[in-house]
Amino acid sequence: MINLKNIQTEVDASYLYKVLGDHEEDENVARVFHQMSEIEHQHAIAFLAKYGKDSSHLPPPSGRAKTLHFIGKILGYDYILGVLLDTEKSISSSVLSARKKTNTAESLSDTAHVTILKNILNNDKKVSGPNLARFEKRHRSVGGNALRAAVLGGNDGLVSNFSLVMGIAGATSGQEEVLLAGMAGLLAGALSMALGEWISVKSSLELYENQMQLEMEELETNPEGEEKELALIYMAKGIPEDQARVMAADIIKNKDHAHEVLIKEELGINPEDLKGSAMEAALTSFFLFAIGAIIPVFPFFFWGGMEAVIISTVLSAGGLFLIGAAITLFTGKSVWYSGMRQVLFGLMAAAITFGIGKLIGVSVMG
Repeated sequence: MINLKNIQTEVDASYLYKVLGDHEEDENVARVFHQMSEIEHQHAIAFLAKYGKDSSHLPPPSGRAKTLHFIGKILGYDYILGVLLDTEKSISSSVLSARKKTNTAESLSDTAHVTILKNILNNDKKVSGPNLARFEKRHRSVGGNALRAAVLGGNDGLVSNFSLVMGIAGATSGQEEVLLAGMAGLLAGALSMALGEWISVKSSLELYENQMQLEMEELETNPEGEEKELALIYMAKGIPEDQARVMAADIIKNKDHAHEVLIKEELGINPEDLKGSAMEAALTSFFLFAIGAIIPVFPFFFWGGMEAVIISTVLSAGGLFLIGAAITLFTGKSVWYSGMRQVLFGLMAAAITFGIGKLIGVSVMG
């Protein structure tokens, strides 16, 4: 039996790498993406060949891949790159896990996709240093992470406020009480998320700044020791000892340049990480949570009683399904499976709080 899922994954990857290449402004990086597209295409053909089929049996790109292409048109194609790399890392982890369970030997191809891309970029002399640095920045900071944060932020707001609204609706029959509780839950949750994100980003920035300051003090008080550390770092990367010592000696001559290299090589701090805005992160979290949280509250602006409860449940279920479907952009699972699973869990949480609210309401009334 043909493993259509594996073949579809390769077809989608080939399609998306081609999309990246077609929309990449730097022709050398574009050429790298097109090479990756061809590699993935050959993987798909190789899978088919195992089952005695030729390339004419290749499936078209999936709806998930086309949706990512559409998102790329709106938000920029860097998002596709992030999701692609996240997907391939996930595939690699799954393959390695399966090999451990079945006690089969690991293969270089298990984790090769991301490595191949990095090697092509690193070894291609036409890809300049600035362009390689730009790629690395995009690889780390965009794509799946941004989309995932948006989806999960909306999910938190929707599920938590849907449960709260249903609990209050079960305990009372008044429209104003539910509306008041829903808006209070929206604001409280959104402010809590925003504050948490602000503290997280601010703390990280302060930690980085403190580490960088300590590194500068070490460089000023003990340059010989820092030179030895730098040489050891290069040696650990496979550079011959003599060459590593020469490189370290050259770098240490310029204190500012040496500091930049040390914070990156020794501390693992990327200067781009220091450009994050705590306030921007807080506002983003606030609005993402609020967007999800307003859905179950909205019907209570216009209706009351069971009518509002039913409409709120329908709208929330629709929102939960869309969130579950959006999650499949990262997981590659079935849209219906992921969407209905999200709906089921959300409705269960709301039903529990509605039932508890009903019991509390009866007890209070009694």
